[in-house]
Amino acid sequence: MDDRSVQAHSFGPVARTYERGRPGYPTEALDWLLPGGQPRVLDLGAGTGKLTRGLTERGLPVTAVDPSEGMLAELRRVLPAVDTHQGSAEHIPLPDNAVDVVLIAQAWHWVDRERAVPEIARVLAPGGRLGILWNVRDTAAAEWVDRLGTIIGGGEEGRDPAVGPPFGPVETAEFRWTDRVTPEALLDLVASRSRVILLPADVRAAVLAQVRQLAATHPALVGRTGFDLPYVTECARAQLP
Repeated sequence: MDDRSVQAHSFGPVARTYERGRPGYPTEALDWLLPGGQPRVLDLGAGTGKLTRGLTERGLPVTAVDPSEGMLAELRRVLPAVDTHQGSAEHIPLPDNAVDVVLIAQAWHWVDRERAVPEIARVLAPGGRLGILWNVRDTAAAEWVDRLGTIIGGGEEGRDPAVGPPFGPVETAEFRWTDRVTPEALLDLVASRSRVILLPADVRAAVLAQVRQLAATHPALVGRTGFDLPYVTECARAQLP
């Protein structure tokens, strides 16, 4: 198993932490990614259901697929009515033409695109849409967010939205928004990142201690029970003929 695969499969043991700490997605991004009407949606790489919530709130028929049984167990706990399956972008456990939209949040950088693109096209109905999105901390919006990134290290994962045939051209858009977080949720956000999960225990503890120190001492955060964490949600979409 290569490093990318190890990182991609690291989330299961911290599913509850992921659920507590990770943000959802802004309504405007979903408005842009989804076609009109009542499309059948596959949330691929659904994790604990952070994107799934926004889809079910729209009354859309949603299927959730993720490689981690631990993450799916958490999704079932919070969204028991959603149809879930263990699988991956390279092996989707659905029949041909099963959905009208495939959405992939925070996961496109993990997939083997050579195998995933034809598999996604297979489960999409003719004219179906692939949507990709990432929440990225907006380090330019607040100095403390930039410092948080320095503590975490490693930068954000590469977010190349290239898709390729049989899909048409990729369109992109960005949406700025803020997520209201507590100091505890900020700690969970950092603890649920793959890079931090895979650190040796003592190094991971030191990183989390720095996050606690930031929340306890930075002028923008000190003494506050909640604060706004700015994000840019980067979106891409491509259509089948």
